[in-house]
Amino acid sequence: MPLPADWIVPDWPAPASVKAFVTTRNGGVSIGPYASLNLGLQVADDPAAVARNRERVRAALPADPKWLQQVHGTTVVDAATVDGPPIADAAFTRRAQVVCTVQIADCLPVLLCGMSGDLVAVVHAGWRGLAAGVIERTVEAMSAPASELIAWLGPAIGPEAFEVGEDVLRAFTAGDSQSASAFTPRREGKWLADLFALARRRLDRLGVSRVYGGGVSTYGDPERFFSHRRDGVTGRQAAFVWYQR
Repeated sequence: MPLPADWIVPDWPAPASVKAFVTTRNGGVSIGPYASLNLGLQVADDPAAVARNRERVRAALPADPKWLQQVHGTTVVDAATVDGPPIADAAFTRRAQVVCTVQIADCLPVLLCGMSGDLVAVVHAGWRGLAAGVIERTVEAMSAPASELIAWLGPAIGPEAFEVGEDVLRAFTAGDSQSASAFTPRREGKWLADLFALARRRLDRLGVSRVYGGGVSTYGDPERFFSHRRDGVTGRQAAFVWYQR
């Protein structure tokens, strides 16, 4: 099935076998604050509407996606071995046609793949998971040299809108003083944080030098994206990645 023109296909030099896309909020049946392609079951939307939305996305996939119960943690699962939505914030696979996915509404989706074309992963990187090491745990679980990995940063809350307190600044700079460059002072005790820059810094420290994407703000585009920080009650987009033989 051709993807809707509104969805995002990563612009990265992944092997031809690797496929990925990120949905937007458009093209579904949900109403109200969840209008219209809400894919999240945990946000008090009508479950029947979410099921119909997921069916529409399933038509663009080779198999049912491996949904996660995301908790802003660092647990990584092998998507090929799980039954039911596990509690995790990242997934990887070395098996063809297994679809890894995360839901997003301001947190950063990070896609990863190996140059071999038979290894992919996806990470749900909110600031808590990012600071706690969810990207590092995912790269470790992939068991591939970092120099052979490619990363792509999807849509997330932009640095113009992500105001944080000193606790977030400390969480990143305590172990890496250079992370301070991703924070811009705004007012007393408050900073604007750049999730894209923080993720790039983490990837760079791991040795993943080929990083693409970033800069698309969910907060700044209400016509296209759900944003929890902007709207409070809202739906979820999703990022999907898999490979095929």
